Amino acid sequence: MKNKILLSLVMLLTILFVFAGCSSGNNDQEGTNQTSQEQEEKEQAEKPVAKKEVLTVAIPTEVLTLDPAMHRDRVTETVIRNMFDGLVTRTTDMEIVPEIAESWEQTSPTEWVFKIRQGITFHNGEALTADDVAFTFNRLVTEGAVDGESSPRNGLLGPVEKVEATDEYTAKFTLTEPSPVFLAMLPFQEVVPKDYIEENGSEYFAKNPVGAGPFKFIKKDSKLNEQVIMERYENYWGGSPDISPVGNAQVDVVIFKIMPETASRIAALQAGQVQIVQEIPPDMIEQLEADSNIEVKGADSTRERFIELNVNKPPFDNVKVRQAMNYAVNYEEIVKYILNGNGEALKGPYMPKGFAYNDQIPGYDYNPEKAKELLTEAGYPDGFDVVIDAKADEKDVAEAVANQLRDVDVNASVRVWDYAVLKEKIAEGSRLMIAANWGNGSLDPTGILEPKFKSGGRGNFSFYGNARVDELIAKAMVETDSQKRADYWKEIQQIIYDEAPAVFGYITQELYAQRANVTNWEPSPDGRINLHDVGLE
Repeated sequence: MKNKILLSLVMLLTILFVFAGCSSGNNDQEGTNQTSQEQEEKEQAEKPVAKKEVLTVAIPTEVLTLDPAMHRDRVTETVIRNMFDGLVTRTTDMEIVPEIAESWEQTSPTEWVFKIRQGITFHNGEALTADDVAFTFNRLVTEGAVDGESSPRNGLLGPVEKVEATDEYTAKFTLTEPSPVFLAMLPFQEVVPKDYIEENGSEYFAKNPVGAGPFKFIKKDSKLNEQVIMERYENYWGGSPDISPVGNAQVDVVIFKIMPETASRIAALQAGQVQIVQEIPPDMIEQLEADSNIEVKGADSTRERFIELNVNKPPFDNVKVRQAMNYAVNYEEIVKYILNGNGEALKGPYMPKGFAYNDQIPGYDYNPEKAKELLTEAGYPDGFDVVIDAKADEKDVAEAVANQLRDVDVNASVRVWDYAVLKEKIAEGSRLMIAANWGNGSLDPTGILEPKFKSGGRGNFSFYGNARVDELIAKAMVETDSQKRADYWKEIQQIIYDEAPAVFGYITQELYAQRANVTNWEPSPDGRINLHDVGLE
């Protein structure tokens, strides 16, 4: 009996030892696992984080909005265009090529049908379809469609009346009348997400934009008057097949930094703080090119620069005075000495590289004596006092013009304005001479002669009006015969030249500078900076 008790105790102790050993073993293993996990986390934390490639672009003015429908500003558009894609786009040679649209056809004089590329998504992951295309353009052309406001870009679409999604990937545009420049105006418009805007409203969308472009918006640290930050959209569809390389953007992050002062932009470039700088003064080309780390690049501009004359007020209500101003100003000399040869003086109101340029216009030769003669005939033998109103970037040229006018006894001075203030003064008709400019990325007279010289045109700061010009513009806007259309525009140029509502000016190159390690970027004549294909070495 005693032996049985002893045997039982031994067995019990053995069992307890085994369990204790198992328990102890498990605790040891758990401790080992925990130590391994901590070690792994420590090793991960100590691993070097891959440095993001950041491309910074210095731009001269603030971004007005991030809603593609609510601006008419070239700098704003260049920022937006990196977050949004359009139906079509342009190469740096200004050729129109497909983008979101896979193909298109004009099915009648007033109907265009676009096939939308499948597989494109917005930055929130939603598929882009013909419904988004229809919504985008109806939002542009319908009064009050943007939270009760109308899009200022409506005029760029001419007679577009409505857009319908006829199936998931087909959009039909209906026009009220034929438009020979319809396709040329499409690169200025970007496609926006219907569902996202309808759910959140346009005000929210402008602050939290969602596009289908190569980069998506980062709200943190983005302030439109300081900088706009974007990061690469990893699910980007690739971009226009006609512009290589096709695929995701090459850099991780893009920053558009607002730097109004030219000296600050240049200093930041020289220090390597920014990689591309917009608006380089011609007199700095030589200095920058001496730096082996910097390259200066240029593209023929589509922006004309001139002095507009208020034809509603004396003395510029007299055509002889307006013609005298043209004879008194030597833009060839200004281009040579003020712009260091970076430009070309214009003979009339339209640039030579555009469609339907009238090469028979002789131009106003520099002739101070002729100018004095015309002023005398107009009743101003002793000249008059006048102020040329200008933005800061027009100041140097405006002062050169004022100096030349003083040679014909016109006591001209220059007053520099912030453009937001000057624009109001212009609109109220209180300014006499305005140093102005107007971009024409369409390379068609529609883009400049219609807004600047048609009665009541949206950019008609001279308040010029001529019934024959208005009649011819109306015909040219709908004429589909290319030769007839060209003839209309050439006659328009001749009339405007003769009546001289402006001191016809010049065009320049768009000048940029970049760090030498920036790859695959070329400036575009329309002033846009597209960064999808750009890399850093």
